[in-house]
Amino acid sequence: MSADTIFALATPPGRSGVAVIRLSGPQTQAILEAALAGPGPAPRKAALRFIHDAGGQGIDQGLILFFPGPASFTGEDCAEFQVHGGPAIIEALVDRLLELGARPAEAGEFTRRAFEHGKLDLTEAEGLADLVDAETSAQREQALAQMTGALKSLYEDWRTQLVSIMAAIEGEIDFPDEDGVPDHLAQTARTAIQSLQDQMRLHLDDNHRGEKIRGGFNIAIIGPPNAGKSSLLNALAKRDAAIVTDIPGTTRDIVEVRMVLAGFSVTLADTAGLRASQDSIEQEGVKRALTRADSADLVVGVFDGSALWNQEMARVVEKAHLLVLNKSDLEHRLTLPDSERVTIQAAITSGKGVPDIERWLESEVTKCLGRREMPALSRARHRRNVEQAFAALTRAADSLDQPEFAGEDLRLATRALESLTGRVDVEDVLGEVFSRFCVGK
Repeated sequence: MSADTIFALATPPGRSGVAVIRLSGPQTQAILEAALAGPGPAPRKAALRFIHDAGGQGIDQGLILFFPGPASFTGEDCAEFQVHGGPAIIEALVDRLLELGARPAEAGEFTRRAFEHGKLDLTEAEGLADLVDAETSAQREQALAQMTGALKSLYEDWRTQLVSIMAAIEGEIDFPDEDGVPDHLAQTARTAIQSLQDQMRLHLDDNHRGEKIRGGFNIAIIGPPNAGKSSLLNALAKRDAAIVTDIPGTTRDIVEVRMVLAGFSVTLADTAGLRASQDSIEQEGVKRALTRADSADLVVGVFDGSALWNQEMARVVEKAHLLVLNKSDLEHRLTLPDSERVTIQAAITSGKGVPDIERWLESEVTKCLGRREMPALSRARHRRNVEQAFAALTRAADSLDQPEFAGEDLRLATRALESLTGRVDVEDVLGEVFSRFCVGK
């Protein structure tokens, strides 16, 4: 634990009505009293005070708060200066804090100190970071649940179950000669392991829902050239994000738009038209379009309904989840092969069919990412550790006739869960987590 006292601007930089500078560390009270040229406010009571520079001149008058540790966010003495948000005031106050021995905080250092003092576990700290970054209601809800202990409670419950299973295994090791004891304990452990694996399997088998809520759901628009893909992107984005012309093959690379559908963050991608071409640039565009379709969560296939069927269109039908027959205001000549895919008739440039497409997309995104009973895995780190615990449980179940080996695998499963919450001090994991925080949090 650091002996430094740190500070940071907790509000966005620049000119504003109010700026908040946070202070945390063992010298907080002494620095606060020196800056105020007198005693600080009563704990957890806001007081209007003048802040002074080294020469006794006033820097500003603001609200001051003092939070003695351990009853503070970081678990150590903390203070807040709520001052007017002029750049000159902020600069003068920062200079004064530096003179008094505080240093600027690193990214995430306040939250890391809260973690190190037991105020938050690692999943709660990650939830706090996600809450600060949340752009949609779904991201906010997921982050708030995680910050208030949803994942922590689940993983701690699993750890408790593992401890009970290990106790049964240890009992088999300690009483090998007692009649019936080994068989009974092994069966008890097997049943408990299977139950715990069922819970983990349900947690893992969620189509990466939590990661998609946090990072965004990917939708690709594919189809032949000049079918109306870029027009659909613009219509859904409600702005001119992609160039639209009558010239086939205008889009050569992927054009992305971030938007919100049904409260979820979505990345919508317009891709190059799929057709055979001798143009090397267009060939690369087609390759990228197919790759993007393969990695997308949903694929929308757009066709020119006035065109004639050709075999290049078969790739679109094969990959798409939704088929859009565009240009329905023109003579209809295209006949798609029998398909179980939903098909919508549209005239995108006039707006016909676009609300139906949007409603279908919202329904599918909600179906994939909607609320579930079990809290979601929100990061690859969580999924990796739960998978490691699951694999260790599988090995333990397979070696119950050799309790020493089973016990070791159960300890590995426990360690994987403890790494999730930060019970095990894995320094590189901690550095990765807290480096992504904004300064002042």
